[in-house]
Amino acid sequence: MANMRMTKIPMAEQDPLVRNKNFLEVALGYTLEEAIDEANRCIECKHQPCKKGCPVNIKIPEFIKEVKDGNIKAAYDIITEDNGLPAICGRVCPQESQCESVCVRGIKGEPVGIGRLERFVADWVMANEKQEPPHIKPNGKKVAIVGSGPASLSCASDLSRLGFEVVIFEALHELGGVLMYGIPEFRLPKDLVKREIDLVLDLGVHVEKNVVIGKSLDIDDLFDDGYDAVFIGSGAGLPKFLNIPGENLNGVYSSNEFLTRVNLMKAYDFPNNHTPVKMGDRAIIVGGGNVAMDAARTAQRLGAKEVHVVYRRGMEELPARKEEVHHAIEEGIIFDLLNNPLEIIGEDAKVTGMKVIQMELGEPDASGRRRPVEIPGSEKVIDTDTVIIAIGQTPNPLLTDATPNLELNKWNCLQVDEETMETTVANVYAGGDAVTGAATVILAMGAGKKAAKAIYNKLILDKK
Repeated sequence: MANMRMTKIPMAEQDPLVRNKNFLEVALGYTLEEAIDEANRCIECKHQPCKKGCPVNIKIPEFIKEVKDGNIKAAYDIITEDNGLPAICGRVCPQESQCESVCVRGIKGEPVGIGRLERFVADWVMANEKQEPPHIKPNGKKVAIVGSGPASLSCASDLSRLGFEVVIFEALHELGGVLMYGIPEFRLPKDLVKREIDLVLDLGVHVEKNVVIGKSLDIDDLFDDGYDAVFIGSGAGLPKFLNIPGENLNGVYSSNEFLTRVNLMKAYDFPNNHTPVKMGDRAIIVGGGNVAMDAARTAQRLGAKEVHVVYRRGMEELPARKEEVHHAIEEGIIFDLLNNPLEIIGEDAKVTGMKVIQMELGEPDASGRRRPVEIPGSEKVIDTDTVIIAIGQTPNPLLTDATPNLELNKWNCLQVDEETMETTVANVYAGGDAVTGAATVILAMGAGKKAAKAIYNKLILDKK
């Protein structure tokens, strides 16, 4: 019998005043009993809207049914037919705007905790089952993957299962892209990321690290080396700036630099790891997305006594996940909303403050959100010694500069066919943030899967 509880089964978390001083994972996950209880909230509706809400089309009702029956390995097998990174996705996917947003139980209460259940299933299998790679028959074709973020990993996994020889070319010394350098340890533990990446590599995927495509090699070199197709999943790692006075002062970081130092280079464990991050007593993070929340919560954990988020719109317009905003507020982050930076102030080349102007919301802009308008004479200075700019990223132009016939759209992202993900160069495909700009992990994975299918259709099916 279905559990008709109107709210999700609560998930245990670290106490806010404890977790804001450590880098251990905030959410602690479900027990087996809690997972079964939450799974029983699913009423197994016939039209299954949750499936349509998932960018990779996980068979959600089917895996939840197995959780209800206590068949956790069977649930995992169902999930991984479509998603090779379930432990990651269960933690960082915005389920509230995807599968859970269309859950029938959400009409008169909270939707089923699909993300929580996916996380539980993946964690349980990691802890209790030894996973053997499937036997794969090679098809004789070879594909190069540029980058190792979620789009690339998804594409590599699907192609490998289809019999392709797959080689990932990664510019950094660790695989994972934004999963490793962007998302903090307290939200996505890196050991877990590595374990799920290892499952992809166990399919026979090869890796070349410290190779910058566009510098060490270019696209033409890859084809000359015998690759039949190339997938570009190089992400969006070039930070945007405010272009206001004072951005070159000491104490100003881009969120990319800041989070990469902390996450990939483990600056939070200095001096055991050799990359330091200087953090003052008062920090300002400019921006309102998930990256801004990550930067704010990280700054606090590094010792900042007071952390402000400055954003030019209001609380309802914040693009960050509500869960991340909620956690930030619980941890003591201060939100200076409806404020826009005008200047970063300094003394002796060091940050001492930020001048902002108060905003009010006018008519909606092209994005559908109300446009912020300055209130004349409302300027003020917020004291600070650290500023982190978190207003978005764009793709790095290094690869496209080396391949001029790769066409870009008006946002300087790669132009692709939306059905196949093929670029303007034959047999070169792309997906993830290199195409969309900074977006979500699961959307990137969906693009990687779509490209893998298109590559298979073109190189294998069309040749038969």
